[in-house]
Amino acid sequence: MVDIVDKDLERAERSGSPNRFTQFTPLGEEVERVASSSSSSSSAPTIAIRRQDTETAIARAPTARDGLSNLERNATAMSRIQTQRSQHSNTVGAGANSRTVRTHTRKPLPPFGGGKEYPPLLPEREEYVVEFDGVDDPMHAQNWPLKKKFFTAAMLGYTTFTAAFGSSIFSAATGVVATQFGVSREVGVLGVSLYVLGFATGPIIWAPFSELKGRRLPLVIASFGFAVFSVAVAVAKDLQTVMICRFWGGFFGACPLAVVAAVFSDMFNNRTRGLAITAFSLTVFTGPLMAPFIGGFIVINNDLGWRWTEYIVAIMGFVAFGINLFFLNETYPPVILVAKAEDLRRRTKNWGIHAKQEEIEVDLRELAEKNFSRPIRMLISEPIVLLISLYMSFIYGLLYLFLTAYPLVFQRVHGMNPGVGGLPFFGMILGQLCAGIFIALRQPGYNRKLKANNDWPIPEWRLPEVIIGGAAFSVGLFWFGWTGYRSDIHWIVPTLSGLLSGFGLMAIFLQSLNYIVDAYLMFAASAIAANTFLRSLCGAGFPLFATYMFDGMGIQWAATLLGCVAALLVPVPIWFYLRGAKIREKSKFAPTHLAPGPAKVESDEEKASEVVTPPPGVEANGRKRE
Repeated sequence: MVDIVDKDLERAERSGSPNRFTQFTPLGEEVERVASSSSSSSSAPTIAIRRQDTETAIARAPTARDGLSNLERNATAMSRIQTQRSQHSNTVGAGANSRTVRTHTRKPLPPFGGGKEYPPLLPEREEYVVEFDGVDDPMHAQNWPLKKKFFTAAMLGYTTFTAAFGSSIFSAATGVVATQFGVSREVGVLGVSLYVLGFATGPIIWAPFSELKGRRLPLVIASFGFAVFSVAVAVAKDLQTVMICRFWGGFFGACPLAVVAAVFSDMFNNRTRGLAITAFSLTVFTGPLMAPFIGGFIVINNDLGWRWTEYIVAIMGFVAFGINLFFLNETYPPVILVAKAEDLRRRTKNWGIHAKQEEIEVDLRELAEKNFSRPIRMLISEPIVLLISLYMSFIYGLLYLFLTAYPLVFQRVHGMNPGVGGLPFFGMILGQLCAGIFIALRQPGYNRKLKANNDWPIPEWRLPEVIIGGAAFSVGLFWFGWTGYRSDIHWIVPTLSGLLSGFGLMAIFLQSLNYIVDAYLMFAASAIAANTFLRSLCGAGFPLFATYMFDGMGIQWAATLLGCVAALLVPVPIWFYLRGAKIREKSKFAPTHLAPGPAKVESDEEKASEVVTPPPGVEANGRKRE
């Protein structure tokens, strides 16, 4: 079955292909449609759509209803068509109402030149738009061999791990850097905070870039920039160079964090995508926890020194750049079709052949709205976005606060050196792995519910793991604080608290992100942008006050305060689990799964609040009809 799409996409689909869809009145009577010659509002599908007088490359299954369209006969085809139409519609400059399109429409046409008249229009523009050749087209990333998918996932997992690793390895060197340049330790911690601040600003550029030019190009550029700025930090002669280059290293390092999940969505279908995103999330969160002990051993080695914490990251970055440059293939379907169209134009000399993506003209005003204005409006006006983002921001901030808290417990209280003192982070890493396994084991149950509900997802199905993870995370904080402030308690006891902390961190973060995506669909990118910006600010700010808080309150009471805040946030997913559907019905951005009303001129927000017709057998509230 098709994924949920917004009302505007459905209207464009039906307007562009009126003969391929059967519509019904509120009383269930079939509506007879007259074919329309307009096709400009429809986006390029991801399979070959032939007209009725031509053969189709899509394999047909026997059906009792001859009136059903080719698209309705193939669930995979429908899903890919709607996915790419959504991608095209949400790409900056793709809309018919974009400022660039309106400006060009008002301007008079210049002379054709050379004394020539304008040539006649092409017969039918859609006939010249390239498509994928059926659902089994090997060019589509979801049809790649499994070996190639795993190789690509491993490459990008390494790239993401490298960016996350670079965020925290500098934490082991903050004291040495502060001493060398004659500043306080808190100023040295800015090297970590500014890097994470780069994580907040980077997606503003990398996300729309990946929608316009594909996934490969930004990943290659960002890998190179990341490695270069890591070298710049390593050879810096003054503190300001260190800080500025750390920020730009985070800016370029943000690209895989923003784009790799989209690559996995390109390669894996709905039933396997959850496991792929889980593996991706593990690289995001294990990276910052793997780095401190490596950085600690480097710093205490007199033959290496703190600069080698950045040389190591630079080497890893150049390796990522090399493998992405030579082995990474494009996965974004619209850009794959652009390459196909270019090849066909050269070989056939038919210059009318093009991909739908080539019709896009970038509109800076639309760019600002989709990446700045709309995320802020959603953060302010949407309770789900606001509260879930606050919860995730708190969790993400504590991830980087632990980079200060763990050394206080294991180095100051238990007397470990910086290298050995970083090993207890493996408790949190194991906890995260347990959370990943737990979510993977629950995935078959989620798939069964999805199938029983005609593949119509209910966002609140994601929240039980968040509730369990929230309780575990709170308990882990209390455990860490009250077993870590005394040296007579064995160091393994506070280390084991990381099992609960890591489990909770991973479960909360991953499933909360999935909940936002399921709840907001076509506006999920804006909701995630708001979420990313807020949590990255917390990730940058928390380390700056961590030392003052733990020294002033004591380790046990500081951890108690954090544990109480975590406990107070546990009811947030419980409330959404019970009342989330009602809250989404009042939203201007989230679909409400109601039958469409009369057509009218609407804003983007109004279009989103009117949801497409549910699939057969599904009621308006999204539940399967008995």
